[in-house]
Amino acid sequence: MPPQWTFICLSLILAAISSADLRGAGHAVPLRTTPEGNLRMRGGAPFKIALFADLHFGEAAWTEWGPRQDVNSVGVMATVLEKEQPDFVVYVGDVITANNIMIKNASVYWDQAVSPARVRGIPWSSVFGNHDDAPFEWPMEWFSETGIPQLHCPATNASFSGGEECSFRDTTRLELMKSEIEQNTLSYSKDGPQNLWPSISNYVLQLSSPSNSQEAVIFMYFFDSGGGSYPEVISSAQVKWFQQKSQEVNPDSRVPEIIFWHIPSQAYEKVAPKSYVKKHCVGSIFLEDVAAQEAEMGIMKVLEQRPSVKAVFVGHNHGLDWCCPYKKLWLCFARHTGYGGYGNWSRGARILEINHQPFSLKSWIRMEDGHLHSEVLLSS
Repeated sequence: MPPQWTFICLSLILAAISSADLRGAGHAVPLRTTPEGNLRMRGGAPFKIALFADLHFGEAAWTEWGPRQDVNSVGVMATVLEKEQPDFVVYVGDVITANNIMIKNASVYWDQAVSPARVRGIPWSSVFGNHDDAPFEWPMEWFSETGIPQLHCPATNASFSGGEECSFRDTTRLELMKSEIEQNTLSYSKDGPQNLWPSISNYVLQLSSPSNSQEAVIFMYFFDSGGGSYPEVISSAQVKWFQQKSQEVNPDSRVPEIIFWHIPSQAYEKVAPKSYVKKHCVGSIFLEDVAAQEAEMGIMKVLEQRPSVKAVFVGHNHGLDWCCPYKKLWLCFARHTGYGGYGNWSRGARILEINHQPFSLKSWIRMEDGHLHSEVLLSS
């Protein structure tokens, strides 16, 4: 089968999987018309969150391999969602591999990535990773004897002829976030304050108690840790925003807080297990060095000094899935979920479980084959 027809067929398979999920889930998904309020716990049940990290949709889109990985990634997410039945999903960056995407609007791939949650009626939020708005990288093999392949854009399946259907410019963070928010009632993602330019996904969500929407059980903070078109760093401006926002919503640090961003801070390098000595770390893969942010602008110092912060969750390193204690909080990696990206480790997702009265925060890894491991209590 020629590569271009393979691409078309796999794109249709991916669409069929999403359609089948939608029929099975029985959810009608209208367009978002008004901003969503706070998240709310269900009475008598813990609140469960699935973290999907490093999906890398759209990687090597012109090959037979690439679209097949997107189908496989949908399968991983579907398994986790069916097994865990979470209340919420967090996409922890590198949702797409923009440096491999040659269409005008990469939100087509972003939309495929969030479809397993959407078709089941599960709300979600997202932060950006270093690949999500990276500039297109021209494959060197296109300049060899094989030449540029006949490319097909998933929106129209029209062959590339140098026209408007395909493009080799990246889709900006702002464009990706705008598309997600405007087209999905289930998205809790936000642009973030304009004065934090150029970063986008900086916001806080409140999880409220079942009986009182004003009673916060936990605050969840989301940061854009850069990469792609920006330096890989959480800026001083973001640190000040967190200080102001946390003082506004949780002035006495009475309510627990958890943090999400994509690229690990340099504190992850300090706490990373050395050799086979795991200390008090909990996980199953310790197979690479931490690839940390380029600089430390103060975010970790602020988090360390705030007693309400229980844990930070990141992606980025596909060969790490551990949680390690760091001073008075925990530093955790999510599990590599997508079949795109480097590494052949088994795929899965980190799960968070939040209980109210008494409060507890527990986590474990749910694998694609269904088994669980690496359970850890993060609120002790």
